[in-house]
Amino acid sequence: MASAVVLLSGGLDSATVLACAAAEGFECHSLAIDYGQRHRAELHAAEMISSALGARSHRVVQVDLRAIGGSALTDDIEVPVEPGEGIPVTYVPARNTLMLSLALGYAETLDALDLFIGVNAVDYSGYPDCRPQFIAAFEDLCRVATRAGDEGKRFSIHTPLIALTKAEIIQRGVSLGVDYSQTVSCYQADERGRACGRCDSCRLRRQGFVDAGKPDPTRYADQ
Repeated sequence: MASAVVLLSGGLDSATVLACAAAEGFECHSLAIDYGQRHRAELHAAEMISSALGARSHRVVQVDLRAIGGSALTDDIEVPVEPGEGIPVTYVPARNTLMLSLALGYAETLDALDLFIGVNAVDYSGYPDCRPQFIAAFEDLCRVATRAGDEGKRFSIHTPLIALTKAEIIQRGVSLGVDYSQTVSCYQADERGRACGRCDSCRLRRQGFVDAGKPDPTRYADQ
């Protein structure tokens, strides 16, 4: 059985990706990144999801992105509750580049050539590091920046959700047994993992359940 490193944030998308990787027959090693994010409840959620979906191991790596700031998720910038134009302030500079780099390093220690990440370029917030061009460029980097690549091995970055709507993601996850009540997507979830219901991530998630025709199991702070 081939091993794979699955980036697991604790949110809806990454939980679905872990279920997809397991369904494809990979031995999954989930990796969560504690980067100083405002919504730290997602790290606890990631641990629960990893166990529930049968990952072989779960690891948390700490990187303090609050030291550079520049995002509403890592700095003293208010999380917007109204849609805006352009790349939103919840974009974390180089986050997916950093996360994939750490996943790549971890994969080399496992002799794994498969990485999974829950990026989406349909129902998303407009982040540049969620697009197919970014994933293709990072795969090129894998070939020239690693010992495995130098030995002629080829890394694959799997993005099973990249062209799906949020509703389609939810439908796939439900079919694979994902318990979305365990997931935390809110950009400013409280310490108990309860969602604000107003931020961009909450709006996309809530509409996804509506469009999928599935009950929304999200725990909201105002309930």
